[in-house]
Amino acid sequence: MTGVSKPTVLKLLVEAGAVALRFQDEVFRNLNCQRIQVDELWAFVYAKQKNVTPRMAGDRTCGDVWLWTAIDADTKLVPSWTLGQRDAATAHEFMQDLAARLSNRAQLTSDGHKPYLRAVDDAFGNDIDYAMLIKVYGESTEPQKRYSPAVCLSCEPKAITGNPDPKHISTSYVERQNLSLRMATRRYTRLTNAFIKKIENHAAAVALYYFSYNFIKIHSTLRITPAMAAGVTDRLFEVSDLVALLEAEERRLERVAA
Repeated sequence: MTGVSKPTVLKLLVEAGAVALRFQDEVFRNLNCQRIQVDELWAFVYAKQKNVTPRMAGDRTCGDVWLWTAIDADTKLVPSWTLGQRDAATAHEFMQDLAARLSNRAQLTSDGHKPYLRAVDDAFGNDIDYAMLIKVYGESTEPQKRYSPAVCLSCEPKAITGNPDPKHISTSYVERQNLSLRMATRRYTRLTNAFIKKIENHAAAVALYYFSYNFIKIHSTLRITPAMAAGVTDRLFEVSDLVALLEAEERRLERVAA
């Protein structure tokens, strides 16, 4: 399609992903986010966890990989995300990163995943209004069961820390963001063979998606980008801005090498 070898294109995309990640890490600081929602999204690298052999695990990073993501319910900005396992260590890393980006006390809502309890407490202490939305699922009554999602039978809001506003105990926006990611990033589309073979490529794809989402794509409700709504920038970015960042990084590396 491009007339250039596939490894060359992939190498460029990984470099662009690293630049996109570094840029967002630098500018997403001192954010005034009032209502944060967090969630986790599953994918796999190279092979699903049940198919990972000891030899595979010794040669590369493979198996389940979870994307922990946070969204500002007002500006729709995604200021923080972390790739890892669905465990306490990754929850701690994720919450520490999120806390470092906020300049104010915020309301936080997560699902009922237990590692959040310790992670939120370690990252925020009492300086957070935190609630869990605990969902109870049951089997679908539809004839097609293999691909049918579980049915949510009930949602129980539970205040954990501070005084969260019951009206805003919700994970609707972050779950809708999960759908946007699935629609825009092929490796997250369900029931396809579009998986990734290297964790570095996977991380680059996620960073590029969030750069596009936060800075380039106009939000259908806000009519501006999330980064503009959050006051991170005052203009609409284009793909050329990412190219400029990549070229600037290449020049910096050349100066360092010289």
